[in-house]
Amino acid sequence: MIKASLLLMLLLTVAVSFGLRWRQERFTANPPPRRRSILARGKAGLDRWVTAAAVGAVLTLLILGGLHWGRVLFNP
Repeated sequence: MIKASLLLMLLLTVAVSFGLRWRQERFTANPPPRRRSILARGKAGLDRWVTAAAVGAVLTLLILGGLHWGRVLFNP
């Protein structure tokens, strides 16, 4: 079960990160005219991955916790 939760968390983190990047690129009103520094790009990428990891952890808890409690409550 631990392997399943870690794999699910990893997959959800990657999926959420892709979604956040797509949303950021699509809904940016006016992109800056010049490139940002490497530190600014790194910080933005790190912020995106940390946010994706947090969302992935919460979704993993909800999915696997829901499966567990469904089994507890509905099995005689």
